[in-house]
Amino acid sequence: MSGKFAATGLVARPAQVWGAIRLVPLVREEPLVGLRLDRRVYDADDPSIVDLGDGTCYQSFIPHAFVASWGADAEPSAAFGTQLQERPATPSHAKMRAPRRALRRMAHRESSNRLRFLPMHLALEGYLSLHFGGPSIVWEEWTDRAVRKGLSPRMEEAFCGCAVRGLADALKVFEIHPGQCGVALYVADTLASVFVVPHPADYRALHRTLLEDLYGEALFHYANYVEAVPDFVVGIESERVSSLADLRREAAEQSLAWERFHRLMLAGLTGESAYTSESVYRMGSFELTRFLPSFRLDEENHIGERITHEDGRLAYCKTFRLSPAQTRRGHLLATLRAHEWDLVATASALRTTPSELTRRIRESGFDGLLRPHVADRLEREGRRRG
Repeated sequence: MSGKFAATGLVARPAQVWGAIRLVPLVREEPLVGLRLDRRVYDADDPSIVDLGDGTCYQSFIPHAFVASWGADAEPSAAFGTQLQERPATPSHAKMRAPRRALRRMAHRESSNRLRFLPMHLALEGYLSLHFGGPSIVWEEWTDRAVRKGLSPRMEEAFCGCAVRGLADALKVFEIHPGQCGVALYVADTLASVFVVPHPADYRALHRTLLEDLYGEALFHYANYVEAVPDFVVGIESERVSSLADLRREAAEQSLAWERFHRLMLAGLTGESAYTSESVYRMGSFELTRFLPSFRLDEENHIGERITHEDGRLAYCKTFRLSPAQTRRGHLLATLRAHEWDLVATASALRTTPSELTRRIRESGFDGLLRPHVADRLEREGRRRG
């Protein structure tokens, strides 16, 4: 299933800036009825092991899960182990955590109207499993391992939000707007992530979880290299204002101008017309999906997960911006898959030579899938032609 990303039901408010971090509040005029989110904290001292349900498992840093409750009786519920206190002064006051364990599936139904899922990991697992099965035809270039096991194991790196310079301070000092149900996070004016929840109370409870989200390597470096981004100051010409009605009109025009500007800043995410979506779970009138881009080289590429209402409103989402290297790997795998892993046909589609394609495969970390003697032969042929 393909389609565009649309933040339907949300309005952008003026951004707040702290150093290289820009947060754009996303506000609902009315909370979305029938769905609530809460948080379940896990012991993050050691990596967790997730059973994907298809005979494979993976290991990752998982600080928490989200629990979605839906239906007419959906009510907010306290996160596992929540305590109200001034500060964790001693170890005995520390927040309780669920014991470390192997987690069953990315999304696991816990009752008739409750679903536990791992935020962001749904999207990342979708990217990691991209054409995971490897060659569908036993071409001579590919090893027996590639045919039997595909791209196993497949690894990618990301940075935790607490390592992004300035993000913790920004989340601490920024104002949460009335009705705020989400945020668009920019680092050095590069879109890092969009986070949306159904209800303002959910957002207040989950605001700080942005520190535990995963962000790409480029954004980590942008935060270190860029000292500050410019703030946008509202300017109203005094000669155009002679009454409160004039002031309200000018303020409304400024709000519209900001909304237009924010849509322009989001164009790298919302302008993509070929996202491929995969349904993960149906929850009454809501559906949880994850999506992948078309891997456009030299452009923004975002992966993510979202919950949408049947009328198109966006109830929940988290997005992750792929690095240029991750985009190239995705583009390479998608092109190989489209041409049934035939190196000659794939090289032709990429307007390159089989020897150059072999080099790209090796540089992408997939060299273990190629038969060494075939890869060496192709590279020798390429040098002779060069």
